[in-house]
Amino acid sequence: MKSRTVPLSKRGLNFEMLMWIFTRLSALGMYFFLLVGVIGALVIGARTQMNFADLMRWGFMPNISHVQNTNVADLIPWQSPLWKLTGSALLLLAVSHGVHGLVVIADDYIVTPRGRQIVRLISIVTMLLMSAAGLYLVWTY
Repeated sequence: MKSRTVPLSKRGLNFEMLMWIFTRLSALGMYFFLLVGVIGALVIGARTQMNFADLMRWGFMPNISHVQNTNVADLIPWQSPLWKLTGSALLLLAVSHGVHGLVVIADDYIVTPRGRQIVRLISIVTMLLMSAAGLYLVWTY
């Protein structure tokens, strides 16, 4: 079996390195948007009208449907484009981060190049479908 390691002299900025960097930065981006959601919920008034579970639910997906059943009196600020953009960015980062992780794991177990191509194609289609469905929910509810 042929080794998949690259000699030190041939390493550099390539696609695999960019995807490695993307994985790290997307994780940091998800933490950032989570903090934006939680801090926004606390500023808008959830600090006195929401329990911790509702606050965390809002932090992970800032969407109006997550707070409409709570005791928050004014839901208009939650429907702003800022929260829709925040939810969209968090959704897209999470989906792309997760699908890339699944592709990396699949690459460890699938040894044929054709099998890897099929898994990557299925992953891309799945990522696009999940992103489209999620964005539809964020922007229409």
